[in-house]
Amino acid sequence: MKERSRILICTGIFFPDIGGPASYALTFGTKLSEKYDVTVMTYSDRWNVVEDKKYPFRVIRIWRKNFRLFRYLAYYIKARREAKKTDLVVALNASSAGVPALRAARAYKKKFLVKIVGDRSWEWAINMGKTFLMINDFQKLPKYGWAKFLHKVQIWVCRNSSGIIVPSEYLKGIVANWGIDREKIYVVYNGTDFKFLDISKEEARKKIGIAGTLIVSVGRLVPWKGFKMLIKVMPKLLEINQFFRLVIVGDGPDGEVLVKMIKNMGLEKKVFIVGKKSRVDVALYLAASEIFVLNTGYEGFSHQIIEAMAAGLPVITTGVGGNREIINQGENGFMIKYNDEFNLIEAIRTVYKIDEMRERFIEEGKKTAEHFSSDRMYTETIALVEEFLLPHKFENLR
Repeated sequence: MKERSRILICTGIFFPDIGGPASYALTFGTKLSEKYDVTVMTYSDRWNVVEDKKYPFRVIRIWRKNFRLFRYLAYYIKARREAKKTDLVVALNASSAGVPALRAARAYKKKFLVKIVGDRSWEWAINMGKTFLMINDFQKLPKYGWAKFLHKVQIWVCRNSSGIIVPSEYLKGIVANWGIDREKIYVVYNGTDFKFLDISKEEARKKIGIAGTLIVSVGRLVPWKGFKMLIKVMPKLLEINQFFRLVIVGDGPDGEVLVKMIKNMGLEKKVFIVGKKSRVDVALYLAASEIFVLNTGYEGFSHQIIEAMAAGLPVITTGVGGNREIINQGENGFMIKYNDEFNLIEAIRTVYKIDEMRERFIEEGKKTAEHFSSDRMYTETIALVEEFLLPHKFENLR
């Protein structure tokens, strides 16, 4: 019997951590395990997790609370030990997992595949207040300090990889502009296995404890998500419908600032920041809502938009990044400029008041969500992994 190929998946987070990368690693590892021997390596706040024994793959946990240098070193040492007996190393980010994973793969001349879902350098710079530029403009300027270091790190990882997976053509362009060969960048669109809740809006609103006509937005509370503008326009929206309520699902560094803004504007009973929620709870908030709005300055590829469409909500978002690869303007949603106060209000007014348009967005959005399924994403990703496992492919590591 032919021996099964071995794959090492290196990730920054994993169950019981909450988040897209953690869920992705779990499902990806499970599906790969149907044909291959898989090991998942992750940073962790816990040494022993009971669920690890139930998975069809091994889980190796590195203590996250160590000093940064020590935990990276521990990650590298264990990754190198695993890489020696592995046919392919897959990293789900370019920094915390990507660097030690790549070094481990290179030590034994193993093929290395990395997933890039954004520009880590830009994300750090904007979160730390080092720049107020959006990602496209940030690419054109010289980098300094830690931003420069992170930029060089992700370029080094990409250049020395056998291949790079990105979730949109937009991000393929970003990575290619780092000086990376376009032929080694593969687009696999994000997908969702969102489960629609068969529940009335009235019942859903009772469960979450918020009454009214709900406008919902989901995302990490970071500057480029544009939540400040959503809060700012609420008084104008209340002139359209006094029962409008804005619900923001997520947490992050801007949380405290947004709460103060709500208080200063006297909107405590009109705007609700409900924190980070499980996927089941997010589905409940979507089921309770009338309109989904994502006023974002950057998206590599938004699974929140896809999930909102799957939940039967009309979508209003911005024409940035990968959003243009999801939204067909005026057919399955509206795209406006980022932080465009006037057009944001008018888009919400139009979707709320024009029944025919709202229903079209809902029906076409459901079709779009079906196209971007998680099954399709994993099938395409695994097909790519299998190409890398072929002995005559990708033999020269750069």
